[in-house]
Amino acid sequence: MNELAVRAVTGMILIAGALLAAVQGGNVLAVIVAAIATVMFYEWTRIVRGWGAAWYISGFFYALLPALALLWIRERDAHGLALLIWAFIVTWSTDIGAYFAGRNFGKRKLAPSVSPNKTVEGLYGGMVAATLFGAAWAIATGLGKPLLALPPLLAIAAQLGDLFESWMKRRAGVKDSGRWLPGHGGILDRLDGLVPVAVLTAVAQLMGLT
Repeated sequence: MNELAVRAVTGMILIAGALLAAVQGGNVLAVIVAAIATVMFYEWTRIVRGWGAAWYISGFFYALLPALALLWIRERDAHGLALLIWAFIVTWSTDIGAYFAGRNFGKRKLAPSVSPNKTVEGLYGGMVAATLFGAAWAIATGLGKPLLALPPLLAIAAQLGDLFESWMKRRAGVKDSGRWLPGHGGILDRLDGLVPVAVLTAVAQLMGLT
Protein backbone atom coordinates (compact mmCIF):
# COMPACT_ATOMS: atom_id res chain seq x y z
CA MET A 1 0.00 0.00 0.00
CA ASN A 2 1.50 3.36 -0.99
CA GLU A 3 1.96 6.27 1.42
CA LEU A 4 -1.12 8.18 0.27
CA ALA A 5 -3.33 5.12 0.70
CA VAL A 6 -1.94 4.45 4.18
CA ARG A 7 -2.48 8.09 5.09
CA ALA A 8 -6.06 7.99 3.76
CA VAL A 9 -7.00 4.79 5.61
CA THR A 10 -5.54 6.05 8.88
CA GLY A 11 -7.29 9.37 8.39
CA MET A 12 -10.66 7.73 7.83
CA ILE A 13 -10.27 5.63 10.97
CA LEU A 14 -9.38 8.73 12.98
CA ILE A 15 -12.33 10.66 11.57
CA ALA A 16 -14.74 7.83 12.37
CA GLY A 17 -13.38 7.58 15.91
CA ALA A 18 -13.65 11.33 16.47
CA LEU A 19 -17.24 11.43 15.22
CA LEU A 20 -18.28 8.47 17.36
CA ALA A 21 -16.72 10.05 20.44
CA ALA A 22 -18.41 13.38 19.66
CA VAL A 23 -21.82 11.73 19.29
CA GLN A 24 -21.40 9.85 22.58
CA GLY A 25 -20.26 12.93 24.46
CA GLY A 26 -20.22 12.80 28.26
CA ASN A 27 -17.73 10.55 30.02
CA VAL A 28 -16.81 8.70 26.83
CA LEU A 29 -15.65 11.89 25.13
CA ALA A 30 -14.00 13.15 28.31
CA VAL A 31 -11.92 9.98 28.76
CA ILE A 32 -10.84 9.93 25.11
CA VAL A 33 -9.95 13.62 25.10
CA ALA A 34 -8.00 13.24 28.34
CA ALA A 35 -6.07 10.29 26.93
CA ILE A 36 -5.22 12.17 23.74
CA ALA A 37 -4.16 15.26 25.71
CA THR A 38 -1.86 13.07 27.80
CA VAL A 39 -0.20 11.65 24.69
CA MET A 40 0.11 15.16 23.23
CA PHE A 41 1.93 16.33 26.34
CA TYR A 42 4.17 13.26 26.30
CA GLU A 43 5.15 13.92 22.68
CA TRP A 44 5.71 17.60 23.44
CA THR A 45 8.11 16.74 26.29
CA ARG A 46 10.10 14.46 23.98
CA ILE A 47 10.44 17.23 21.39
CA VAL A 48 11.46 19.97 23.87
CA ARG A 49 13.79 17.87 25.99
CA GLY A 50 16.58 20.14 27.20
CA TRP A 51 14.85 23.38 26.16
CA GLY A 52 14.09 24.48 29.71
CA ALA A 53 11.21 24.38 32.20
CA ALA A 54 9.16 27.04 30.43
CA TRP A 55 8.72 24.76 27.43
CA TYR A 56 7.42 21.92 29.63
CA ILE A 57 4.93 24.26 31.31
CA SER A 58 3.85 25.62 27.92
CA GLY A 59 3.30 22.07 26.69
CA PHE A 60 0.98 21.35 29.60
CA PHE A 61 -1.28 24.23 28.59
CA TYR A 62 -0.88 23.43 24.89
CA ALA A 63 -2.45 20.02 25.58
CA LEU A 64 -4.90 21.16 28.27
CA LEU A 65 -6.58 24.17 26.65
CA PRO A 66 -7.84 22.48 23.45
CA ALA A 67 -8.97 19.48 25.50
CA LEU A 68 -11.07 21.72 27.75
CA ALA A 69 -12.29 23.64 24.70
CA LEU A 70 -13.55 20.50 22.97
CA LEU A 71 -15.44 19.38 26.08
CA TRP A 72 -16.86 22.87 26.60
CA ILE A 73 -18.05 23.08 23.00
CA ARG A 74 -19.78 19.71 23.17
CA GLU A 75 -21.53 20.06 26.49
CA ARG A 76 -22.41 23.74 26.79
CA ASP A 77 -25.74 23.80 24.95
CA ALA A 78 -28.05 21.97 22.55
CA HIS A 79 -25.96 22.98 19.54
CA GLY A 80 -22.80 21.54 21.06
CA LEU A 81 -22.60 18.41 18.93
CA ALA A 82 -23.17 20.30 15.68
CA LEU A 83 -20.60 22.93 16.66
CA LEU A 84 -18.01 20.34 17.65
CA ILE A 85 -18.43 18.56 14.33
CA TRP A 86 -18.17 21.95 12.60
CA ALA A 87 -14.79 22.51 14.27
CA PHE A 88 -13.69 19.06 13.10
CA ILE A 89 -14.90 19.73 9.56
CA VAL A 90 -13.07 23.06 9.35
CA THR A 91 -9.84 21.45 10.57
CA TRP A 92 -10.07 18.36 8.36
CA SER A 93 -11.08 20.25 5.23
CA THR A 94 -8.23 22.71 5.79
CA ASP A 95 -5.75 19.86 6.00
CA ILE A 96 -7.15 17.97 3.02
CA GLY A 97 -7.63 21.07 0.87
CA ALA A 98 -4.10 22.29 1.60
CA TYR A 99 -2.63 18.87 0.87
CA PHE A 100 -4.24 18.42 -2.53
CA ALA A 101 -3.95 22.06 -3.63
CA GLY A 102 -0.31 22.05 -2.64
CA ARG A 103 0.43 18.83 -4.49
CA ASN A 104 -1.36 19.85 -7.67
CA PHE A 105 -0.84 23.60 -7.86
CA GLY A 106 1.82 24.46 -5.31
CA LYS A 107 4.63 26.68 -6.63
CA ARG A 108 5.31 29.43 -4.11
CA LYS A 109 6.80 28.32 -0.79
CA LEU A 110 4.84 29.43 2.26
CA ALA A 111 7.55 29.09 4.92
CA PRO A 112 10.56 27.31 3.37
CA SER A 113 12.78 27.65 6.43
CA VAL A 114 10.16 25.95 8.62
CA SER A 115 8.25 23.56 6.35
CA PRO A 116 9.65 23.35 2.79
CA ASN A 117 6.69 21.37 1.44
CA LYS A 118 4.02 23.90 2.36
CA THR A 119 2.96 26.37 -0.32
CA VAL A 120 0.89 29.53 -0.64
CA GLU A 121 -1.41 27.66 -3.01
CA GLY A 122 -1.87 25.00 -0.35
CA LEU A 123 -2.84 27.69 2.14
CA TYR A 124 -5.45 29.03 -0.26
CA GLY A 125 -6.73 25.54 -0.98
CA GLY A 126 -7.18 24.89 2.72
CA MET A 127 -9.02 28.17 3.18
CA VAL A 128 -11.38 27.48 0.29
CA ALA A 129 -12.13 23.93 1.43
CA ALA A 130 -12.73 25.03 5.02
CA THR A 131 -15.05 27.81 3.87
CA LEU A 132 -17.10 25.59 1.59
CA PHE A 133 -17.51 22.62 3.91
CA GLY A 134 -17.72 24.65 7.12
CA ALA A 135 -20.40 26.92 5.68
CA ALA A 136 -22.33 23.97 4.28
CA TRP A 137 -22.42 22.29 7.69
CA ALA A 138 -23.36 25.53 9.48
CA ILE A 139 -26.27 26.11 7.09
CA ALA A 140 -27.44 22.50 7.25
CA THR A 141 -27.47 22.43 11.06
CA GLY A 142 -28.73 25.96 11.72
CA LEU A 143 -25.64 27.22 13.48
CA GLY A 144 -25.06 30.98 13.79
CA LYS A 145 -24.50 33.03 10.65
CA PRO A 146 -21.10 34.29 11.88
CA LEU A 147 -19.84 30.75 11.39
CA LEU A 148 -20.16 31.31 7.65
CA ALA A 149 -17.35 33.86 7.84
CA LEU A 150 -15.08 32.20 10.39
CA PRO A 151 -13.79 29.15 8.44
CA PRO A 152 -11.16 30.98 6.34
CA LEU A 153 -9.78 32.64 9.47
CA LEU A 154 -9.71 29.35 11.33
CA ALA A 155 -8.07 27.70 8.32
CA ILE A 156 -5.23 30.21 8.64
CA ALA A 157 -5.03 29.50 12.37
CA ALA A 158 -4.94 25.75 11.69
CA GLN A 159 -2.08 26.12 9.25
CA LEU A 160 -0.21 28.39 11.65
CA GLY A 161 -0.59 25.63 14.22
CA ASP A 162 0.86 23.20 11.71
CA LEU A 163 3.79 25.53 10.99
CA PHE A 164 4.46 26.04 14.69
CA GLU A 165 4.76 22.30 15.28
CA SER A 166 6.94 21.99 12.17
CA TRP A 167 9.23 24.67 13.59
CA MET A 168 9.47 22.78 16.88
CA LYS A 169 10.36 19.54 15.12
CA ARG A 170 12.94 21.27 12.94
CA ARG A 171 14.56 22.82 15.99
CA ALA A 172 14.58 19.45 17.75
CA GLY A 173 15.87 17.66 14.65
CA VAL A 174 13.03 15.13 14.45
CA LYS A 175 10.76 14.24 11.54
CA ASP A 176 7.61 13.28 13.45
CA SER A 177 6.33 13.79 16.98
CA GLY A 178 5.71 10.05 17.28
CA ARG A 179 5.03 6.84 15.41
CA TRP A 180 1.54 6.00 16.61
CA LEU A 181 -0.34 6.76 13.39
CA PRO A 182 0.74 5.13 10.10
CA GLY A 183 1.18 7.76 7.42
CA HIS A 184 0.76 10.63 9.87
CA GLY A 185 3.39 10.25 12.59
CA GLY A 186 2.32 11.19 16.09
CA ILE A 187 -0.72 12.69 17.78
CA LEU A 188 0.75 16.20 17.64
CA ASP A 189 1.37 15.77 13.92
CA ARG A 190 -2.30 15.01 13.43
CA LEU A 191 -3.82 17.53 15.85
CA ASP A 192 -1.57 20.58 15.47
CA GLY A 193 -4.26 22.29 13.40
CA LEU A 194 -7.12 21.36 15.72
CA VAL A 195 -5.44 22.98 18.73
CA PRO A 196 -6.06 26.60 17.65
CA VAL A 197 -9.36 25.78 15.94
CA ALA A 198 -10.78 24.18 19.10
CA VAL A 199 -9.74 27.07 21.32
CA LEU A 200 -10.99 29.77 18.92
CA THR A 201 -14.29 27.94 18.37
CA ALA A 202 -14.83 27.83 22.14
CA VAL A 203 -14.11 31.58 22.26
CA ALA A 204 -16.65 32.16 19.48
CA GLN A 205 -19.18 30.13 21.44
CA LEU A 206 -18.52 32.19 24.57
CA MET A 207 -19.05 35.37 22.54
CA GLY A 208 -22.43 34.11 21.34
CA LEU A 209 -21.40 33.79 17.69
CA THR A 210 -22.80 30.29 17.34
